[in-house]
Amino acid sequence: MTLALNGPGEANARASQVGSQTGRTRPAPEPDGVGPSDAPGRSAPAARRRRGAVLLGLAVPVAILATWHVASVSGWIDPVTLPGPLSVLAAAGELIERGDLGYHVAISAQRVMLGFAFGAAAGLALGSLLGLSRLADALLSTTVGALRAVPSLAWVPLLLLWIGIGEDSKVTLIAIGAFFPVFTTVSMALRHVDRQLVEAGRAFGLRGLRLFTTVQLPAVVPAVISGLRLALAQAWLFLVAAELLASSMGLGFLLTDSQNNGRVDRLLLAIVLLAVLGKVSDALLGLFERWAIRRWA
Repeated sequence: MTLALNGPGEANARASQVGSQTGRTRPAPEPDGVGPSDAPGRSAPAARRRRGAVLLGLAVPVAILATWHVASVSGWIDPVTLPGPLSVLAAAGELIERGDLGYHVAISAQRVMLGFAFGAAAGLALGSLLGLSRLADALLSTTVGALRAVPSLAWVPLLLLWIGIGEDSKVTLIAIGAFFPVFTTVSMALRHVDRQLVEAGRAFGLRGLRLFTTVQLPAVVPAVISGLRLALAQAWLFLVAAELLASSMGLGFLLTDSQNNGRVDRLLLAIVLLAVLGKVSDALLGLFERWAIRRWA
């Protein structure tokens, strides 16, 4: 079988030849990366759609805040049980004046990012191994599946005994939470890569790591990114459990300390901050997702 690859110059020459034979001329093809959909006029509607989607997504949080505020100022709810948004803002201002709020946010974000990085890297490596090797899958899948069923709080006393109460135990617990979503999605996706695509790569002389990085990994990029987003959400969930390990700073500590002191306003502030930080980090990962899909998929 002979495989002919025609470059742009040969394509234009063939177009001119066909045009001269028929008495008509064919327009030259668009240069690479430029097409009707890339015209400057087409970007404005897309930008308006993106802005509309953002505004639509903000509609529900704004409605919840408005209802919460109206209920608090009208006396429909007990301010001791559920302080209003203004009370939560006042609590935030108090912590900012003391210089504590920024440190709580920074230390929690640092723990999540470190744990997410270590857990996602380990999940990608082990998931790739089990997805590509039937022997490794037979040996390890049962063990990893059993460990995945262990609740997050069950790891806390073990990590305290093994590692201690420092930062390492907290980051390790968050890494455990981030590991399993990446491992599961990568291993399952690699098992279902199109065999014809793999055989085509082997026909071009690709083997081992080159085959994995050139053919198999790009084929599962959307699944990998989905696993990373799930892992990031799981990392924020494990943060609270991690900051139960004798923490003195962080949003998880702020939650438990506010509960012990009866400061519901600070407790709500910690919950809101966790929600906002989780959404912001997920949005940043979404930007990476769009770039990775354009680059590899």
